[in-house]
Amino acid sequence: MPEIDPESLSVSLRRLGAAGDESLREALDRAVTACVDVFTVSGSGLLIADDENSLRFVSASDTAGRILEKVQLETGEGPCVDSFVLGVVVNCDDLVTEERWPASRGPLLDHGLRALLGVPVRLGGVVVGSLNVYRDRPGPWHDTERAALERYGEVVEATLYAALRAHRAGELADQLQYALDYRVVIERGVGYLMARDGLDAVAAFDRLRRAARSSRRKVAEVAEALLATGRLP
Repeated sequence: MPEIDPESLSVSLRRLGAAGDESLREALDRAVTACVDVFTVSGSGLLIADDENSLRFVSASDTAGRILEKVQLETGEGPCVDSFVLGVVVNCDDLVTEERWPASRGPLLDHGLRALLGVPVRLGGVVVGSLNVYRDRPGPWHDTERAALERYGEVVEATLYAALRAHRAGELADQLQYALDYRVVIERGVGYLMARDGLDAVAAFDRLRRAARSSRRKVAEVAEALLATGRLP
């Protein structure tokens, strides 16, 4: 792939991320669509933490991008979930040979997705979502490409900030505020399960998420109860 200069790319992409007079969802849709135009990817999507501090679909460039988000939300597995929980860029060069995410792998392959990459989206240093891109063919994600896509995540952050400052975020503003307020207690709950049950971070987060859904409570409430009593509902 051609070399990408993350610094110069970031300057130009921030112009795309400016919310202007658009609603937050319109601005995020535009950023997701532009991501496909700028990078050599087949599609992209965006997940943002909801008021349960789990993930919710926000935008996708196409049907396959929507499938990428939907499958990961249903299974709790995939690069977007890993990047959200771990706060790092997570990539897969070829799903055919990938051993991670067994529950997601088959459905994604059935829809023609082969190479995947998830980038954490932050707000004030706190991870509040995940930007995801895919290719319909296998191939490595080069360092310059990973770095540039990580900087593109900053475009989404700039878009969120601009909309929040202008009071145009609506329901998403409440979601983001909850994510910011309760990320720490959820991370403590994840750490507790990791230490107690020998789980990795993603599996521990998924256990919290499933316990919250089954009890119809918010993830943060479940985490607080776990830390107080040592038990999940």
